[in-house]
Amino acid sequence: MDPILLTLSCADRVGLLAETTGFCASRGLNLLEAHQFTDADNGWFFTRLEMQPTGAFQGIERLRGDLEHFGSEIDAAWMLRRKAERHRVALLVSREGHCLADLLWRWRSGGLAMDPAGVISNHRDLESVATREGLPFVHVPFTPDGKDAAFACIGEQLAAWQVDTVVLARFMQIIPPHMCRLWSGRMINIHHSFLPAFAGAQPYRQAHERGVKLIGATCHYVTPELDSGPIIDQEVTRVEHFHSLHDLVRLGQDCERLALLRGLHYHLEDRVFVHHGRTVVFRD
Repeated sequence: MDPILLTLSCADRVGLLAETTGFCASRGLNLLEAHQFTDADNGWFFTRLEMQPTGAFQGIERLRGDLEHFGSEIDAAWMLRRKAERHRVALLVSREGHCLADLLWRWRSGGLAMDPAGVISNHRDLESVATREGLPFVHVPFTPDGKDAAFACIGEQLAAWQVDTVVLARFMQIIPPHMCRLWSGRMINIHHSFLPAFAGAQPYRQAHERGVKLIGATCHYVTPELDSGPIIDQEVTRVEHFHSLHDLVRLGQDCERLALLRGLHYHLEDRVFVHHGRTVVFRD
C-alpha cells in the first residue's frame, strides 16, 4: 500500500509526539520518516509523519475518522493523504520563461511530483513552451482598464481546471487581495530579490545601484501585502563590482529557478507549515 502522510500542529505540551506516533502505530502504521519542531517562543508544536500501512491497517477513511476525534482532543490542525496523490498545479507566467521551462523539465523528468493543469499568461511569448509539453495554454490579455476582468477570467480557468496550487513563475501582475485570500497558502510566487530587500519592481536595478555583493531570489506564499508573504525558500549568489545589470539578471535567474523549485517541492510534499506569518519547513 502507498505510504501515508500526516501533518499536525497545535499548542505544545509534554508528550505530544509520543501520543501522535502511538496513535498511528496502534492503527497499523509503521513510521518511515518523522519531523518535529516546537516553537518555544509561541509554544506551538509541529510534526510531519510519513508512514507505511501494515496488515493491521483498516483503511485511510477509518484513520481519518479516528483522527477527527484525536485532533479535537488536542485541538490540532491536521492533514492526511496518501503520498501518491499529486497536486494539480496551474503555472502563471508573463514573458520570461526560465522558471517555467525549469519546472516543466523537472516534472517531465520525474523530479517534481505534480500534475500540471496548464499555463496561463498575459502574453503569448511562452505558448510554444506549454504546447511542446502537451499542456493547455490560456492567453489572458491585461489592459489598464481591464485588470479586474482579466483576473476574473483567470479565476474561472483555475476553477475549471480544479487546481490545488497556483505557481506564479514570473507572472508580472499584482494579484488582487480577494484572490490572495482565496488562495491563501496555495499560491506561490518567486520574487527576484532576497526579501525583504528590494521588494517591488526592478529589484535587480535597485541592487545594482546599491552596489550589493549578494543578490538572491525568494519563494514565498502570496498575500495581499506585496512581496511580504511567508517565505518558503531563498537562494543567493555573490556578485562583484564589475558585474553589469545584465550580469545580475543572468546570475539571479539561476537563483530564481532553484528557490522556486525547492519551495514548490516542499509545498507539494506538505513540508511547509505557516504560523504567525512565518514558515516551518521540514526539508528532505
